[in-house]
Amino acid sequence: MSQEGEHTDNFIGFSLLADQLQRKTVKRGFEFTLMVVGESGLGKSTLVNSLFLTDLYRNRKLPPVSERLAKTTEIEKTTLDIEENGVKLRLTVVDTPGFGDGLEGSDAWQACVKYVDDQLGQYFQTENSVNRRNIVDTRVHCCLYFLSPYGHGLRPLDLEFMRRLQYKVNLVPVLAKADSLTKRELIAKKKRINAELAEFEIELYQFPDTDSDEDEEFKSENDTLRRSIPFAVVGANTVIEVGGRKIRGRQYPWGLVDIENTEHSDFKHLKRFLIQTHMQDLKDVTHDVHYENFRIALLKELESVGGGGVGGGGVGGCGGQTAQGEEVYEDPETILLLQHKEEEIKKMQEMLNKMQQQLAAESK
Repeated sequence: MSQEGEHTDNFIGFSLLADQLQRKTVKRGFEFTLMVVGESGLGKSTLVNSLFLTDLYRNRKLPPVSERLAKTTEIEKTTLDIEENGVKLRLTVVDTPGFGDGLEGSDAWQACVKYVDDQLGQYFQTENSVNRRNIVDTRVHCCLYFLSPYGHGLRPLDLEFMRRLQYKVNLVPVLAKADSLTKRELIAKKKRINAELAEFEIELYQFPDTDSDEDEEFKSENDTLRRSIPFAVVGANTVIEVGGRKIRGRQYPWGLVDIENTEHSDFKHLKRFLIQTHMQDLKDVTHDVHYENFRIALLKELESVGGGGVGGGGVGGCGGQTAQGEEVYEDPETILLLQHKEEEIKKMQEMLNKMQQQLAAESK
């Protein structure tokens, strides 16, 4: 018998499972939600359009500065269906107009935290419903936080936002408008930002460790992307012809900035990280870490509410008592957050009761 015949006789076929999974996944398509946060004028819209080669904000109308100063942070969601080489991607970009623009910036992060929590809660509700065959994943898989190139380091608002979101979403800092800094200033700025992030123990997205049997090229690229944090980017949607070659960049009196040139900008690194190499890992970390933490905490709170309320005295009051009977008063901000959490817990409790009734009716 020939060698080919022996291979055919010994062939089982389970090695084709990968092909089956790929066909099924490609047919179903992919979903990815990206949140972009930062004050106006840092080029968020331009960068998103540069990353996905589209005009996502063609119908947006910006209010005058006088109106923006009085506005609070809003949530603006845009969904776009993209297809490339037969692979479909439903991209959702969550923008936050008004962030940091108002004179009172202390509550700028609250709308972002609420949106992220609401999406996690919605996924939890759908996952625990009777019909969960076609779950639409609206959870935020990555948050690009735009840092200003001006000033000496991180602002209190930057630190407060990242502190509030660090355990809820994959945080990736982006240093905006890198072409406004010299190379020496850029290196110093990155070094200072990383030092302050470490000093204040801000938890960013953790790049996955590469296995010993991984391709050396992938290991090298993963290390390069890790060292690029925060990504110093320049966005541009203008196509310029230079020496018979078309590039996307910005033309200045002193020269040309090619956004795809890694000597000019980390745009190529960011695009590689976000779309080509780590998109699936961002989704996995969202599900396995951030969502699981949210789910466990929510189940514990629901159990606590079912057993007589949070802390035995409810969360709607202005304070509580210690074991020694001493009164402890919470600050107004904490009280508001606790009240908001109590409302969410009540909704979840009602949802669970309704699910139990439906299951009981079906079993009969």
